[in-house]
Amino acid sequence: LLKVRYLLHIVPFPDRSFDVACQCPSLDLCNDINIVDRMREVRMISLKDHMGPFESVTYFFERAASRLKIGNDSIELLRQPWRELRVAVPIRRDSGEIGVFIGYRIQHNAARGPYKGGVRYHPRADADEVRALATLMTWKTAVIDVPFGGAKGGIQCDPHEMSEQELNALTRRYIQNISHIIGPNRDIPAPDLNTNSQTMAWMMDAYGQLHGHTPAIVTGKPVELGGSYGRDAATGRGVVFCLEEWSRIRKVDPAGSSVVIQGFGQVGSWTARLIGRLGCNVIAISDQHGATYNSKGLDVGAVYEYHRENGSVKGFTGGEDLDNDELLELECDYLVPAAVEEVITVENADKIRAKAILEAANHPTTPAADSILNDRGVPILPDLLANAGGVTVSYFEWAQNIQQFQWDEERVNSELRERMTAATKQVATRAAEEKVSLRESAFMIGVERVERAGTLRGFV
Repeated sequence: LLKVRYLLHIVPFPDRSFDVACQCPSLDLCNDINIVDRMREVRMISLKDHMGPFESVTYFFERAASRLKIGNDSIELLRQPWRELRVAVPIRRDSGEIGVFIGYRIQHNAARGPYKGGVRYHPRADADEVRALATLMTWKTAVIDVPFGGAKGGIQCDPHEMSEQELNALTRRYIQNISHIIGPNRDIPAPDLNTNSQTMAWMMDAYGQLHGHTPAIVTGKPVELGGSYGRDAATGRGVVFCLEEWSRIRKVDPAGSSVVIQGFGQVGSWTARLIGRLGCNVIAISDQHGATYNSKGLDVGAVYEYHRENGSVKGFTGGEDLDNDELLELECDYLVPAAVEEVITVENADKIRAKAILEAANHPTTPAADSILNDRGVPILPDLLANAGGVTVSYFEWAQNIQQFQWDEERVNSELRERMTAATKQVATRAAEEKVSLRESAFMIGVERVERAGTLRGFV
């Protein structure tokens, strides 16, 4: 059965009846109906690796909704985004030519509060990807229990090939085109892939030119413009708090654990810099250009400075260079995917030698890979929980803007720890009670809270 499971994950059967596909003399066990059912399930899971981003997220949602026995009417309402806006974003390039980029703002669900979600600048930021991320935000804000719904935005562009002046113009035109569906009590954007505090400052100013000074319109702003202390480090810090509490629940000391971090942007670099406070040892780090590895542990501060000066960790003298694929397959206690989506797939899930995975990125694991890792007993602290520190401190920033009172960093970090600790306990407890994975537990908690809010408001 294990051999068949492996083969089915790699090469799905063609479209024909499962019984015919099973007929071979070497598979006598197929006469057992339980084995056949299990193989059919594996065959279906193997196909999940070919899903689009939104379909992958919906797969986990539907599993949770099924376990919760939610009615079909509610399932349909919870599955579909409430609003999708596609806009053309024309700007004059430095060359004098007009460039037209496609942008999106997709609002999935606002039953629990205003829409909340980042804006990413990336060539692959198409409707399906943005839709998936908006959906994840709905469940994530519910899991961490902040009073927001879920949304996401994106512009299909390569920001690395654009000047600061072009990015400024792009950002302002994008906000002008979506300003009628956002607002501090309607939809609050934030930074995401390839956007940062400077981008948010431009967004705030562009919205303010239309509606007056409105700091609460975005989060992740510079502190000088109403941003929150601790926001830049929030997602990475939340990953560390999550691991700390999960270790406490399992009565395991994380000190001395080896950590591999895939991605060295804002989330990955802060995770690497903060996780050492638990006594963990970062042995490998990667970025889009390559990876560096030292089995005895990397000097993370030195790696950070090298990366800042050279634009990559590749070539760092305190480690040896690796390919990004090799990094994912290193033996370690914790693997932290902290970059882009779907890096753990059916192709490499059986090769991963980490004892546990902390998802600092959004949906870095496909459904099929998730199933393989669960079968192998590899626990995954899912993105809905592990990387929720960013939206949590965004909530703090929004609250500070509404109150017109700024918190100090100690208070921000203290309240972040409290929320991450509480959510980790709830997810771990639900997983144990329901005998499900941590991901299924997180989805069940998120979906249950959103469905309850919608019912109370009379949506169904």
